[in-house]
Amino acid sequence: MSQPVSYARRLGLFSGTMAVIGGIIGSGIFINPAVVAARVGTAPLTLAAWIAGGVVALLGAFIFGELAARLPKVGGGYAYLREAFGPLPAFLYAWALLLMIATGAIAAVAVTFANYAVTLFGLSPDSGVPLAMGAIVVITAINYIGVRPAAWNNNLFTVLKLAALVGLIIAGLFLAVKSPILDMETVAAPTGFAGIALALATAFVPVLFAYGGWQQTNFIAEEMVDAERNLPRALVLGVLGVIVVYLLANIAYLRVLGVAGLAASQAPAADTMNAVMGPLGGKLISAGIVASTFGWLVLVIMVSPRVYQAMAADGLFFESFAKLHPRFRTPTTAIVFQGVWTCVLLATKKYGQLLDYVTFADWIFFGATAATLVVFRKRDAGTRGTGFRLPGYPVTVAIFVIAAAYVVVGSIGSNPGNAAIGALLLGLGVPVYFYWARRAGQR
Repeated sequence: MSQPVSYARRLGLFSGTMAVIGGIIGSGIFINPAVVAARVGTAPLTLAAWIAGGVVALLGAFIFGELAARLPKVGGGYAYLREAFGPLPAFLYAWALLLMIATGAIAAVAVTFANYAVTLFGLSPDSGVPLAMGAIVVITAINYIGVRPAAWNNNLFTVLKLAALVGLIIAGLFLAVKSPILDMETVAAPTGFAGIALALATAFVPVLFAYGGWQQTNFIAEEMVDAERNLPRALVLGVLGVIVVYLLANIAYLRVLGVAGLAASQAPAADTMNAVMGPLGGKLISAGIVASTFGWLVLVIMVSPRVYQAMAADGLFFESFAKLHPRFRTPTTAIVFQGVWTCVLLATKKYGQLLDYVTFADWIFFGATAATLVVFRKRDAGTRGTGFRLPGYPVTVAIFVIAAAYVVVGSIGSNPGNAAIGALLLGLGVPVYFYWARRAGQR
C-alpha cells in the first residue's frame, strides 16, 4: 500500500519573511496614502494613522506567530478556527476565500497589474483582460510544479517591489527640492480631541487594508522548515520591515507633494516620481507597480489553495482537492480550480462586486482567528510551554479584535447593501457545509 503524499518542508526563514512582505505590499501603498491624507488633513496625522495601523499589524503578526507555534498546520486560519470553534466557522472561512475573497482579490490585482503593464509597454487597451488572465495562468502553472519555484518567484518579485519603494523613498527624501508653493495646511484639518479621533478612525480602514496580508503565510506552515520557530520570526520581521518602508514612503510623498497635493492625487507614487525625475520617474514607478502587483499575485496564488486542500482533507469538499501531487507535493486540483474560477470572474467582470460584498467578512475572520488564541491559552492553562508567545496578552488580543471589529462596522456602515449581499453569500455556505458534513459522516 502506497504511503500518503505529504507537504515538503522546503521554505526557510528568508522565504517566509519574503512571503509576509510579498503578501502585504501590493498596490495599497501606491494609492491609499492619498485617501488617508484627504481624511486627516495634516502631515502629522497622516503619519500617525500609518503608525497606528502598523501597531495593529504588528500585534496581528505576534498573535498569528503564537498560533503558528502552537499549531503549525496547513491552512493557517482555517486550522485555528476548526480547532477552537469547530468545523463550521472554519469551512465558512475557506468557502469565502475560494468563492470571493482570495479569487476576487486575485482578479482585481491582476487587472491592476495589466493596466499598468499596458501603459508601461504601450500595448493596446484591449489587451488588459487577456494579459491579466495570462498572468494568472503562468503563475498557476509555476505553483503547480512545486512550492520552491513559486517561492523563488515570490522572493524575486518581493525584492523588486522593495527596490521600487526604496527608489521612491530616496527620490522623495534626498533628490527632491520641496516647492515653497506647497502649503502643508491647505487641507481642512480636524480640531479638538473628538474631531481628531474621528478623522483618524475614518483613515484607519484604508491604512489597515494596505497593511493586510501577513496572515497568509500561515497557510503554508507545513512547508516551512522548523515552522514553530521560523514562521513567528518571519511574521514579525516581515511586518516590521513593511512598517518602516510604509512610513518612509509616506514621508517622501508628503515632502514632495505636501499634504494638499497628496490628498488631491489620484496616483501618489507616480506624481511623486514625476515631480522629482520627470517622465522617467513615472515610468520607473510604473515598472515598480507592475512588479509589486505581479509579486502579490505569485504569493496569493501560491498560498490560498492550501486552505482549500485542508478543507477537503477534512471531508468537507471534493476529494480530489485533498490530494497532493506525488511528485510536486502540491494541491494541484485546488491550484487549477482556483485559477479557472478566477479567470471566470475576470471574464464576467464580477470580481469587483464580489470584493465589495465581502470586504467586511475578511475582517470578521481576522478578528475571529485572533480570538482563537484565547481558547488555546485557556485549554493549555498551567502548561506554559517554551514556544513563541504574544507579549501583553490578553490586552494585545483585545486591541486587535477591536480594530478588526471597527473595520467590519465601518465597512457595513459605508455600504450596508453590499454587506447584506455579502452576508447572504457567506450564509449560502452553511447548507453547503451540512451537505459535505453529511457525506463525510456517511464515508
